[in-house]
Amino acid sequence: MSKIEIIRCDHVETIMEIPVLIVGGGGTGLCAALAVRDAGVDVLVIERDRQPLGTTSMSTGLIPAAGSKAQKARQIADSPELFAEDIVAKTKGQVDHSLVKRLAEQSAQTIDWLTGVHQVGLSLVEGFTYPGHSALRMHGMPSRSGGELMGALANACETAGVDILTDATVDALYVREDDRIIAVAATRPDGGQDIIGCGALILACCGFAGNQDMVTELIPELEHATFHGHPGNKGHAIAWGQQLGARLADLSAYQGHAGLAAGYGIPILWPLIAEGGIQVNRAGERFANEASGYSEQAVKVLEQEGHVAWSIYDQARHKIMEQFDDYQQAKTAGCLVKADTLEDLARETGIDVDGLCTSVQETHALVDSGERDRFGRSFAGKQKLTAPFYAVRVTGALFHTQGGLEVDGDARVLRTDGSTFPNLYAGGGAARGISGPGADGYIAGNGLLTATTLGRLAGEHAAHNATRDV
Repeated sequence: MSKIEIIRCDHVETIMEIPVLIVGGGGTGLCAALAVRDAGVDVLVIERDRQPLGTTSMSTGLIPAAGSKAQKARQIADSPELFAEDIVAKTKGQVDHSLVKRLAEQSAQTIDWLTGVHQVGLSLVEGFTYPGHSALRMHGMPSRSGGELMGALANACETAGVDILTDATVDALYVREDDRIIAVAATRPDGGQDIIGCGALILACCGFAGNQDMVTELIPELEHATFHGHPGNKGHAIAWGQQLGARLADLSAYQGHAGLAAGYGIPILWPLIAEGGIQVNRAGERFANEASGYSEQAVKVLEQEGHVAWSIYDQARHKIMEQFDDYQQAKTAGCLVKADTLEDLARETGIDVDGLCTSVQETHALVDSGERDRFGRSFAGKQKLTAPFYAVRVTGALFHTQGGLEVDGDARVLRTDGSTFPNLYAGGGAARGISGPGADGYIAGNGLLTATTLGRLAGEHAAHNATRDV
């Protein structure tokens, strides 16, 4: 990680003054920038890459929201209250309830704003419900990919007149004694440095999942996990926050994933499990409640021999998965194994045949009985796995961290005493999420909910804040 510096001063010479500066051009940064431009205020996004990507680009691009126009058009029964209850239940209550309430209440407005004002082609994802969600509330792009979402956000920013400085890293913040950010130092690839003044600063520069030293210190259970995320996840926002005296929380929280195709680095997404698929180890044995969530299941996979497992499913689940761009990549890459019988599937994968057959037969019995298994999972209402069968060898991965700077309902960063910084905001991976202190509190879409909605709220408030007399 590059040097992180806080420079205390009352004045610094700058090359320009921008009302709102944003560090990071991922989903949070671009949503914040769009909100700033909607208010008629100038904004500059500083992005380390040659084009805006961020963690969002590596996701499915699915954003949960309760009460959106898309839901209402399909007569989906949902509400912000129910959404908030789902989030709180997944975290077992270990979450900032006020922030959860605020995000749930604002979630539909974010989706309707993106689709209606900025022509981002989000639609309601139908056909399955992710674990922990009580209703169909995921909204995604046609390919169900974060790359497509980022492309749409980048196009919207171009239309809105958002200025984006790429190939530049922010190495220092200039801060007055009253904690007001007055400028940042941005370094170009040639080593040249520009000092840019600002009226407000939004930190949208990811979490720390790509900083192995921080992961080892704060999340030791992921020693053998594969990092599958944006390389910009180096913990800059946390380092700045620590020096500034910001309040930090849930630094052990993260989104893991138990379905990263081993050796291929392609996520095999969770609908195949949610709809009745299973995971087994080399002995063909199930080892956890796969349906509890893909994040907490990652550590369970890492505990297996060789830190791998196999996701087992069939043609019906295969058809569901074909709507996802990641799954199409997996098909092309050749990491899916297909067989007409379980015996053939076991032989081709190296899984113990007796163990695999027994595990599948047990799920069939559970479908018939409606009872829960020894792990607490129910298969009631699911179709039995039938030939042809599929398998994919997977490992546990770390996608992104969920802890960070504590913020209020307008994404303003909090000091350790609970007061807000004068003009500092954070969202997405830079901010504390709504997943509690570990992996098991993550519910599908938490990352993009906080990225898009906190980004929008930060942009709205910062635009107003930056134009006031200071």
